[in-house]
This record gives sequence, structure tokens and C-alpha cells, in this order.
Amino acid sequence: MGELPQGAKRVFEGVIFDVHQWDQKMYDGTTEVFERISRGDTVEAIVVTKEGKLLIQRQQQPDREEWFLSSVGGRVDEGEDPFDAMKRELKEETGYTSDDVELISTYRPSSKLMWDIYTYVARGCVKTHKQDLDAGEKIDVMEVDLDEFIELIDSGKLERFASPVREMCIRAKYHEPSKEKLRKQIFG
Repeated sequence: MGELPQGAKRVFEGVIFDVHQWDQKMYDGTTEVFERISRGDTVEAIVVTKEGKLLIQRQQQPDREEWFLSSVGGRVDEGEDPFDAMKRELKEETGYTSDDVELISTYRPSSKLMWDIYTYVARGCVKTHKQDLDAGEKIDVMEVDLDEFIELIDSGKLERFASPVREMCIRAKYHEPSKEKLRKQIFG
């Protein structure tokens, strides 16, 4: 789903996004130009401390004046494995590390966009380093419990979680068996 067909050409190369075009034969025999956008994959993490709290971020970036709440995560570097990218982002953005990391979701938002979002749970996280933020990041790390996490997702205040995580949290808020399933998935 969503891969480039043979003969596709890159017509625009950006810093983050590229645009590809190709001639697509239609059902009536005519040909139309089709496009697909590509960008590097990203990772996000549900971070659980050794004490059982969930870590979220209050952050600001240069292209947004207001602070916002988000998941731990970021771009997968060229040639980097998503698992390694998640562990790197966790350490850089929070100073925490984990030996218990599990992939819970891979999500592609659209078939017209070549971009996968890998969501992990990092359990038993402990603070082992100082934050090592990029020049374009201001991040405060915050602890919340599961109910606060679910409420922040449901209210839309906690940004940057892919749809599968949002759906799990919204179901958990209104359906106790779904909440228990989510609790097991997050805490193990």
C-alpha cells in the first residue's frame, strides 16, 4: 500500500517532504498524472517510569509560538532502525532509558503519503542522562497517571499520538474492558 510505482519521478525534493509523479493508466485507457508525497518515518513512545507514571512533554518549537503537550518521539534518521530511533529520542528528549521496549503500532496516515509512524511502549524507564535537545526544541518532561493520559488524549490537549493510540485511549475512557486491555498493554 502506498509505495511508488515503477517509473515514478521525484519532481520536488524538500527538507522534509518529497513529491513524486508518474503517468497512471485509467480504466478507460486514458492516462493521468498521479502524485505521492514521501517523508522520513517517525517514532513516538508511551513512556512508563519505574514508578508507574507516564511521561509526556510540554514543548515548544520555533514554528509555533504556543507550548503544546506531546508524546516523546521524532524523526527516524536516514538508515536508522525505528527501534533505535525511539530509544535515541527517549534518551535525548527526556534523559530516560528503558530495557523493556515493545512496538505496539505501525500506522500510515494515508496511501498518498509514504510515511510510517511507529508507536512503542517503553516500560520501567529510569532517568540516566541529562536531556540533549535539538536546537529547535524546548521540552519540559511531565508525569501523569493513566486516567490523566487518557483524558489528555480524549480532549485533544495531548498532540502527536497516531490514530491507533488515540482510538485505544478513547475506547478505554468509555469502556472498562478496553481500559483494562490498555492498562495491560502499557504496563505489561
